[in-house]
Amino acid sequence: MTATTVVGSWRTAAARTRPAGRLAAVPPTVAIAFAVLLVVLLWSLAPGVFASQDPAGGVPADKLLGPSAAHWFGTDHLGRDLFSRVVHGTASSVTSALVAVTIGVVVGGAIGLVAGSTGGWTDVLLARVVDVLLAIPSFLLAVVIVSSLGFQTVNAAIATGISAVAVFARVMRAEVIKTRRAVFVEAAVLQGGSRTHVLLRHVLPNASRSLLALAVLQFGLSILVIAGLAFLGYGDPPPASDWGLLVSAGKDYPTAPWLVYAPALVVVATVVSVNRISRWLRRTD
Repeated sequence: MTATTVVGSWRTAAARTRPAGRLAAVPPTVAIAFAVLLVVLLWSLAPGVFASQDPAGGVPADKLLGPSAAHWFGTDHLGRDLFSRVVHGTASSVTSALVAVTIGVVVGGAIGLVAGSTGGWTDVLLARVVDVLLAIPSFLLAVVIVSSLGFQTVNAAIATGISAVAVFARVMRAEVIKTRRAVFVEAAVLQGGSRTHVLLRHVLPNASRSLLALAVLQFGLSILVIAGLAFLGYGDPPPASDWGLLVSAGKDYPTAPWLVYAPALVVVATVVSVNRISRWLRRTD
């Protein structure tokens, strides 16, 4: 066996044993997903840069025009440019999803942290509360909450976040219980660390790592739930341009299918991209 063959065999064996999370190359589908999310983020931050036409005012003579170079997504029944309305509605959809995820992470993470770290009757009581929340369909719970708070997109975001609390609490509790049994946590306790110090310094940072992929996944789910609530009329009323509201308004014009397809495809592309990134994060964790 030659030296070249030995070196080649060693490199092949090293490549096989190398952890997948350390691979520098990003899969093409993940790169495309990041690109889609970057476009959506830019739309939400600076909609006027990408869509110069007025999203609320239209030209009656241009109503129900199909997609063209002048109107990429066509126009609606009032002659408003649909692309401008989709772009300007991105900020509301993205912000609402972020609010929902933040509520789920903070409240659910706190419940899971307390339940997993204290144990006893506190754990049992919080676990029963989480079980009750999990027994109620998330969309139904969001409808009930937003009906109580009022028909606004902000309230829809709050309702979506509350419906996601149970999922984050369950995951956080399991991670805290697993991390508490780790060797480095026991070593910190033996070195004289207080319970609060060990919990915040060692348990919380390691237990919260699993919440990242879940938060990304929940972001896409929140977009779907908020769009569904807006479709049913639980969001901001017209002339708002939330993605779900655009789909709801477009369904009344079957001769202009682009009024439904354009905003729906944007929602699908965003959610699929988020799900792909979440799956990649779970594999590289």
